[in-house]
Amino acid sequence: MSRGFVKEEDQEEIPLVPPRADLPTGVTNYITPNGMEELLAEKQALINEKSSIEAATEQEKRIASNYISSKLHLLEDRIATAKVVELDEQPKNEIRFGATVTLKIGNSSKLENYQIVGVDESDISKGKISFISPIAKILIGLKVGEQAVLKLARENRTFEIIAITY
Repeated sequence: MSRGFVKEEDQEEIPLVPPRADLPTGVTNYITPNGMEELLAEKQALINEKSSIEAATEQEKRIASNYISSKLHLLEDRIATAKVVELDEQPKNEIRFGATVTLKIGNSSKLENYQIVGVDESDISKGKISFISPIAKILIGLKVGEQAVLKLARENRTFEIIAITY
């Protein structure tokens, strides 16, 4: 049926679902075991939310359900492509995916800790950086005592590796 024959009030809003964290085409979707648990918990929470939708009208309920279904679809795609990296199989003396790295940044005496994780797990406020981030890329493969330099627009920032744990 042509959209011209549909009453305006019968037309439903198409839910706009924000995309998940960017994972470039062709890049393997690595994830830590903890990250996979978080994705599965997120999926269960969305399923629970969808089953308990309360809305004033049937249309509002359908819109809310479609929104959650769209979010679930994106999440299920991410879970299906996830490749869990077992951290106990990583080399202990070298920075690899899943490593928690203690760094001395520049001339600061304060030490910073960051874990290199999957794109869906990354959260700088929790000290988790994506393996595709510029910082992670320059750190991967390094060992304690080595340094990495990140070239920024106005300066170069030096990262000295103090410790590596998994």
